[in-house]
Amino acid sequence: MDNLLSCSPPYVCLLRHGETEYSVTRRYNGRTDAGLTKNGEEAARRLRPILARVRWETVLCSNLKRARRTAELAGFGDPELVEALRECDYGEYEGKTTEEILALEPDWLFWRDGCPGGEGPATVAARLRPVVRRLLGCPGSVLVFSHSHAIRILSALLLGLKPERGSIFSLEPGRLNVIRIHRGTPEIALWNDGSHVPEGS
Repeated sequence: MDNLLSCSPPYVCLLRHGETEYSVTRRYNGRTDAGLTKNGEEAARRLRPILARVRWETVLCSNLKRARRTAELAGFGDPELVEALRECDYGEYEGKTTEEILALEPDWLFWRDGCPGGEGPATVAARLRPVVRRLLGCPGSVLVFSHSHAIRILSALLLGLKPERGSIFSLEPGRLNVIRIHRGTPEIALWNDGSHVPEGS
């Protein structure tokens, strides 16, 4: 549980919102403003005692309800809302599973092809780059509540990688992810950490 506390600032802690009905059924959820499940709300509450032990210089949050609710239950009822942190717009693939999409487009790959009528890695990266510049310039600890693909692309940009390299980051709801800025160089200090989650959850 003290994994986060062992990280030395400056750093960015990235939190994917808690579980939703879309994440349970593995359906792409971008612009649909879904709420958290009961399990998602409980997971967000478990973050509160850990996050309360850190002096956060800045707390940023996507404007979508599932991220805002996660922030609220984790102890941050008034974060700075940043629209650029919203999830990828999945266009025609909103609400579909990967299996359903592949039945229509067998060679489809989000990280290469993006979504018809929506966004892909490059367009998400374009709106996130100003956020990246801000995060890299923060001298203390920054907390960010956002979404799966948005965080993965944001992390790639923070680490100096191409947006499509966000594919290498596994990311579960309600887990702790920290990118530390060590002597000017971003590095992964903690990733997908669920040490605060009870066994079997």
